[in-house]
Amino acid sequence: MGGDHGPSVTVPAAISFVNREPDAELILVGLEDVIRAELKKNKAADHPRLSVIGASEVVTMDDSLEAALRRKKDSSMRVAINLVKEGHAQACVSAGNTAALMAVSRYVLKTIPGVDRPAICTLIPNQKDAPTYMLDLGANVDCEPPHLHQFALMGSALVSAMEGKPKPTIGLLNVGEEDIKGNDVVKRTAELLRADHEKGILNFHGNVEGNDIFEGTTDIVVCDGFVGNVTLKASEGLGRMFKTVLMSEFKSTPINMLGAFIARRALKSISQRLNPSRYNGASLLGLRGLVFKSHGSADAYGYGWAIKRAFDAAKNDVLSRISKTIAELMPQSEPVPASDNTNAINELTEQKTA
Repeated sequence: MGGDHGPSVTVPAAISFVNREPDAELILVGLEDVIRAELKKNKAADHPRLSVIGASEVVTMDDSLEAALRRKKDSSMRVAINLVKEGHAQACVSAGNTAALMAVSRYVLKTIPGVDRPAICTLIPNQKDAPTYMLDLGANVDCEPPHLHQFALMGSALVSAMEGKPKPTIGLLNVGEEDIKGNDVVKRTAELLRADHEKGILNFHGNVEGNDIFEGTTDIVVCDGFVGNVTLKASEGLGRMFKTVLMSEFKSTPINMLGAFIARRALKSISQRLNPSRYNGASLLGLRGLVFKSHGSADAYGYGWAIKRAFDAAKNDVLSRISKTIAELMPQSEPVPASDNTNAINELTEQKTA
């Protein structure tokens, strides 16, 4: 029910996905009459691998966390996450309010033992025509070294499962590659990651800079949620500006239009490689269940990619692999004080991440 378009995008995406994936079964959660009408419109009312579970409420993009957590207990978001908790679904995909999704997921599913805070991880295209996994992208604005250390462990387990790389490379986002650069949190995090590298636990490349994200220097880039969210939004804005300027210049003169016609195949290939829809679907790592967040403005094609990410994560048993990694490699942390939990929830109210 969430996102900019709701069932007019999510239902066609679900239909398309199950038609491509014979092993997939999808449960559509939300206002039942609306969903069934959309299924009928798309001639899939009796699809054998699509079922509908009704929810009487919807968390809107403007709802507060209080509304999502306490007042709307029968929201489509809450019902869907409960299905994961109860084992009726292996993953949840939503295009709705990101802060609410993180807060409800954390409240219902709880975190994996050893994980203080969940993190949002997404894929960013790089020049090697492969994804760079980046986390955190907005769930945690203020982080301490143990949090970033946990993000690295979870990211390594995720990429290992999804990309088939036993020891994916990890970079720590910093203002320079040198060890002497960066603030105290980054320096102390680097020490933890270097220690893991020496033990053979993680494949720590070292500090990386912003350009390394798009050059594909490492498989994973770790940072706090403030830096990660700013980086993500800046790159999205740059991508839209580049496309707008390129189209404007190609249409500006007859000669430029001829050049665009001659280069149309190359332009189509570039568009496909850099299409953000191909990288849609951010995972909420660190929870006792798989939850994926689609961009709110995604079309059916983009939302289908978010479903695929969740399906592949379930198929590759990502949750168990992350839990095992944390249990084996991460010393059990002290319980987070109640005040810290409150601060973490308060931080979410200020996030509207992709």
